[in-house]
Order: sequence, then C-alpha cells, then structure tokens
Amino acid sequence: MQDWKLRPARDLGLSPADRLRSLSREQGLVGLALNAAWRRGVRAYLSAAHSFRVTGRENLPAEPPYVLVANHASHLDALALAAALRGPAARRAHAMAAGDFFFANPAVSALAAYAINALPVWRGRSRRADLDTMRQRLAEDHLVYILFPEGTRSRTGAMAAFQPGLGMLVAGTEIPVVPCWLDGAREAWPAQSATPRPFRPLALNIGPPLRFSGTANDRAGWQSVAAAAEAAVRALDPSSLRPQQGR
Repeated sequence: MQDWKLRPARDLGLSPADRLRSLSREQGLVGLALNAAWRRGVRAYLSAAHSFRVTGRENLPAEPPYVLVANHASHLDALALAAALRGPAARRAHAMAAGDFFFANPAVSALAAYAINALPVWRGRSRRADLDTMRQRLAEDHLVYILFPEGTRSRTGAMAAFQPGLGMLVAGTEIPVVPCWLDGAREAWPAQSATPRPFRPLALNIGPPLRFSGTANDRAGWQSVAAAAEAAVRALDPSSLRPQQGR
C-alpha cells in the first residue's frame, strides 16, 4: 500500500480555458460526473448501434498505470477502448487526442476534456517537455492512456507504422503496454464521414500486455518499443490468421 501524500492539483492556478488544453488537467467532481454519464451513454450506444463485443478483457492489468494501443481508422476507436474499461481504470483513462482538432475552440475543448477526458497532442509541434509531463503523470497518477501510435486515422483501413512517441512514455519502466485490435470501426465511422453509421458491427480484441523495463530510454529504445507494439497489434488482426489463397 502506497503512502498517502497531500499535494496541490497539477492544474492549480490555470485559467478555465488553459486548464482544458493542459496536459496537467485533473478531473474535479463535475468532470468525474460528466465523464461517468458520458461513459454510460457511449456503452449503451455502442451496444445498441454496433453490437460492440470485447474479447481478451482478462489481459487488462488489474490496476493502472498502463497504456492501451490500437490501430486507428475512426473516431469510434477511442470511445470503444474507453468503453472496455471498468472501475478505477475507466475513471483514470485519458485518450490522447489531436490538439488541432479536439482543442481548436472552447466548445469542442470542453467536450473533449470533460466528456471524453482527452489530453491534447499537438501533431508536428509536441515538445519533449510535453512527453516528459505525460510520462510523469502516467506513473505518478496511476493513469490509463489510450494511444494510437500511427498518429492519424487510416483512410484505407491499412495500419501505418507506429511512431516512437509511445517509447518515450514507457521505455525503462514497468508500465504495461496493452495491444488491441479494433475490427469494424472504419465501416462504422470512416474518416470521410461526418457522422457514424449505425448497425455496422464493432469488435475489440485485447492482447497480452508488453513490458519494456529493460529497454533503454533513448531513441533506439523508443523505436524498439514502437516496433514491438506494432507487431503485437498486427498479430491481433483477424485477417492475419486467415489462410491466404493459393497456399
């Protein structure tokens, strides 16, 4: 059991607008209530509209911190991964969201921060200090990060190579990385569509966690983490298990 320590909130002193866009944002009572209501609504929607099913939930670590990584082809992806979590993990989950899209204006920022509990990642201009903050919070606050290391949604459904930012969060730590594969998300809400398409089935397959405590926290180590996580996610793709024609 960890010793209890009193410390001020990480976002103490920030203005409301700055708090929404801050990597140090913490949930207050209002945020917790809104997020809980949102989670219930999302689970109900995914079940009713997409017959959402989860396999491999037993592979999730018993408690945070850990990182969920998956293929990325739809705005439903983060919602589906978050919907698979229960208990403290669900309450402490933060989706890493594109800052230029989800934090572009106050209204969208408020939805992303208080409903989805997203943290901003600024594509093309994230600083090393930002990733250091995320790494520190993940371990010290016992969070769950929902991360899509491709960096953007696939327009074709084919998964792109993973970027090394994942390694900067976990290399040299005991924090598990849990590979996941989402099947059907692109059909349910493709990147080219403004709204989801109901009655397309959606499935999530969760694989055994990976650990990188022996991996160096340097560029080579980050790339090694990304490559290992990418291979583990690809291995969960149901199509990779089907025999190819002509063999």
